[in-house]
Amino acid sequence: MQAVILAAGMGKRLKELTQNNTKCMVKVNGVTLIERMLRILDRAGMSRICIVVGYEAQGLMEHIRSLNIKTPVHFINNPVYYKTNNIYSLALAEDYLVSEDTLILESDLIFDEEIIQMILNDPRETLALADKFESWMDGTCMVLDEEDCICDFVPGKYLKFSEKEKYYKTVNIYKFSSHFSKNTYVPFLNAYKMAMGDNEYYESVIKMIALLETKEIRAKRLTGQTWYEIDDIQDLNIAESLFAGSSDKKYEMISQRYGGYWRYPKMLDFCYLVNPYYPPEKMMEEMKANFETLLTHYPSGMKVNSLLAGRKFGVPNEHIVIGNGAAELIEVLLGMLEGKVGFIRPTFEEYPNRIQPERRVCMMADNDDFSYTVTDIMAFFEKNPVETLVLINPDNPSGNFIERSEVERLAAWCASGNRNLIIDESFIDFVDNGKTLDELTMISEKVFAQCGERFYVIKSISKSYGIPGARLGVLAGANTEVLNAVKQKLPIWNINSFGEFYMQIAEKYQKDYKNAIARIITARNHFYEKLKKIPFLRVIPSQANYLMCEVTDRFTSKELVSYLLDKNIFVKDLSSKIGNGKQYLRIAVRREEENDDLIQILTELFHEDGR
Repeated sequence: MQAVILAAGMGKRLKELTQNNTKCMVKVNGVTLIERMLRILDRAGMSRICIVVGYEAQGLMEHIRSLNIKTPVHFINNPVYYKTNNIYSLALAEDYLVSEDTLILESDLIFDEEIIQMILNDPRETLALADKFESWMDGTCMVLDEEDCICDFVPGKYLKFSEKEKYYKTVNIYKFSSHFSKNTYVPFLNAYKMAMGDNEYYESVIKMIALLETKEIRAKRLTGQTWYEIDDIQDLNIAESLFAGSSDKKYEMISQRYGGYWRYPKMLDFCYLVNPYYPPEKMMEEMKANFETLLTHYPSGMKVNSLLAGRKFGVPNEHIVIGNGAAELIEVLLGMLEGKVGFIRPTFEEYPNRIQPERRVCMMADNDDFSYTVTDIMAFFEKNPVETLVLINPDNPSGNFIERSEVERLAAWCASGNRNLIIDESFIDFVDNGKTLDELTMISEKVFAQCGERFYVIKSISKSYGIPGARLGVLAGANTEVLNAVKQKLPIWNINSFGEFYMQIAEKYQKDYKNAIARIITARNHFYEKLKKIPFLRVIPSQANYLMCEVTDRFTSKELVSYLLDKNIFVKDLSSKIGNGKQYLRIAVRREEENDDLIQILTELFHEDGR
């Protein structure tokens, strides 16, 4: 078995990274794509490796020669790489193709070494490697039948995304037997090239052959192995996290993305905190039905969207501001308030991060469950005065909750001392204490009248409503002067049409929302009881949609999150954030079946670990 690598292209989409280098010279975590590929092929025992070069060929060949690859390497030059496509490059290697069984690879790939062994060990002689189509993929796809026959090859420009479930993406790794190359592929390749010209793709020839009754070429489906095709700088960024080298480094790199995890479709996200039971299918269908209109039209301005927010939360529009996520409102409001600001740690760091260090006054909830009361808060900040106090209720990450009557007592204490009080109730919908949301929330004209003009409520709509991609949040309170000033500081179009449309239709789905909240509360309660049975975890009771756990023995939190990431489970490591020398995780509540998957992995880990 030999290998043929196509490496003549220019890689224009990588811009400055390929200004003086061909695409396979791009480095992923310090190693060029071509070096990684060659070392995998070298270990696989190829008889030889043939590389079709073109753009910046001299530099590429010098780099490859410096690698001391044991397998013989032959170079084939494509002198007209700039005006031909890969059909021409592969045709240049036809003498090699007909002489021996061949692996054909494109040089912009990075992949698990296991993939090469899979295709080599498969007894079928001629194969096209394929993976289930995901949203990050681009380029040619296939439609397969139950016997791995290729029913259709669909170029990227002809993909019907409404039918994506039936597609498999070509990985651009193929295994050709020599007799297939000699008797079928090369003759078809030359005929196609003669008819269509040199600026075509070799996959078009595979498509023609695959549709013949002979069914000589079959698909080899991946089963979860990792690979990536690098066409642009975003692809490179993703590849560096997927192939970070160590589980610890991979976890660190993925954590630093702060979202965008749809680019990791096999990963279950137990880190970010959203309602998995909402929005309902019908609401999503309604938004999809209006997609074109929403995408191609401007949203309304701030005044109109404040009306929508006021209707949604039952307050006049002058008492509420809608933002591009709560984070936008946190930054603007805290930027307008003067003096020292009090926080209760551990907490959601977006608040203290918006304040200069010298203005922060932090109370530490110094007990095993990080719980605290209003009496504790008042006692601490009486001794450590602040002009503004921030309370997240339920708190993040502990899930500590303070009843509304007690928060009202805190608001009265703040008002008596001329302090501002900011309540973040992004997780209050998940509280299970026998009261309705109307009895829990502080976004209320009655509450505003009682608590005065130094009282503000911030709420993220991402968390309980399960729509973080829409980027919605609200700031509410009685102080119209401050709220108008916030509105003035925000762009007139600070939310997009999708967010506006969501706010417009949300009222129709209130029954669905109540059912979703009930389901996640049930899921949380079950999850809590099951996590408590994991011997190396101490689970802290929570009124939010997440559970904070202390890792008590056997592992560090770093070891545990890295192990879970290897199992495609992403949870939050809190240890450095808490900073008390103990080990902590925060685990989001997902659907019950997904929670059970995590429980099973943790249970198996306990039984497998020999320490």
